[in-house]
Amino acid sequence: MKGKMESGVFDLAEMKKVGMIQQKQKEYFALRLRAVGGNLKPDQFRKIADIAEKYGDGSIHITTRQGIEIHNVFHTDLEKAREELGEYGLKMGACGPRVRIVVACPGSATCRWGSIETKAISNYLDKKYFGTDTPHKFKMSVTGCPHNCAKASENDIGVMGGILPKWTEDKCIDCNLCVNVCPTDAIERVEGKYILNIPKCINCSICTSSCPVDSWVPEKKGYILHIGGTMGKIPRIASRLTGVVEDIETLKELIDLSIEYYRENGRKKERFGHMIDRIGLETVKKEIMNGTETSKINKS
Repeated sequence: MKGKMESGVFDLAEMKKVGMIQQKQKEYFALRLRAVGGNLKPDQFRKIADIAEKYGDGSIHITTRQGIEIHNVFHTDLEKAREELGEYGLKMGACGPRVRIVVACPGSATCRWGSIETKAISNYLDKKYFGTDTPHKFKMSVTGCPHNCAKASENDIGVMGGILPKWTEDKCIDCNLCVNVCPTDAIERVEGKYILNIPKCINCSICTSSCPVDSWVPEKKGYILHIGGTMGKIPRIASRLTGVVEDIETLKELIDLSIEYYRENGRKKERFGHMIDRIGLETVKKEIMNGTETSKINKS
């Protein structure tokens, strides 16, 4: 096994790279499996259960990042377990200073509030970035709308679906429902017309989803990029880098620029958000945004 030297001393750094995490019981490890966006097939679940009974203690742990861990695997069984899991397309997760498992909510595929299809984006991010080195741990999330079920604001990179709504007067039946349901009081009725206060709007889809006659419609629809979120010992809510980005290629470019900026400027064991606070949010935003065509980005 690559992570174990002949002398019997474990190379824990190498083992973390492939999702083998030493427990407090030194000769036992947890196998961290990778479930991109929380997706696994039924036969994979069955295989995980088999492996947990065969090499672990029969229990399975669901992680906070939609992954699965099999605990209490003796070190001599690690490679055998990994090989058997691999036969079912089950890949290992990661630990240490690198990009971790990407989490995602169901998105527009099944959720009435979802503004974007989340799984395609999470698969793209996983394929391009998973396991690549960064100054410290790096986490990404894709959430379908500002309900924020996948907690984009708690991740180093958080992609959030969003819309900029528009009122169409000819369809309106003046029911006032939009005023009542707007979570930020961004909609007002003024002299028989409904007005959107854009600075108050959080780009959710509640007005467009709730209007019984489709008087509120999305004028713009796309992605909102958040950077620098983290929980842990020193929590930090992510900063909003953009308004609604309608073009997926621009979103990908901004994510590239953000990660590269962190790699170039982050210190060892310094989270992305803490680097942002050290350098200054406006400076970081300006330098990241200067690398792309800002004309494609809606500032709202």
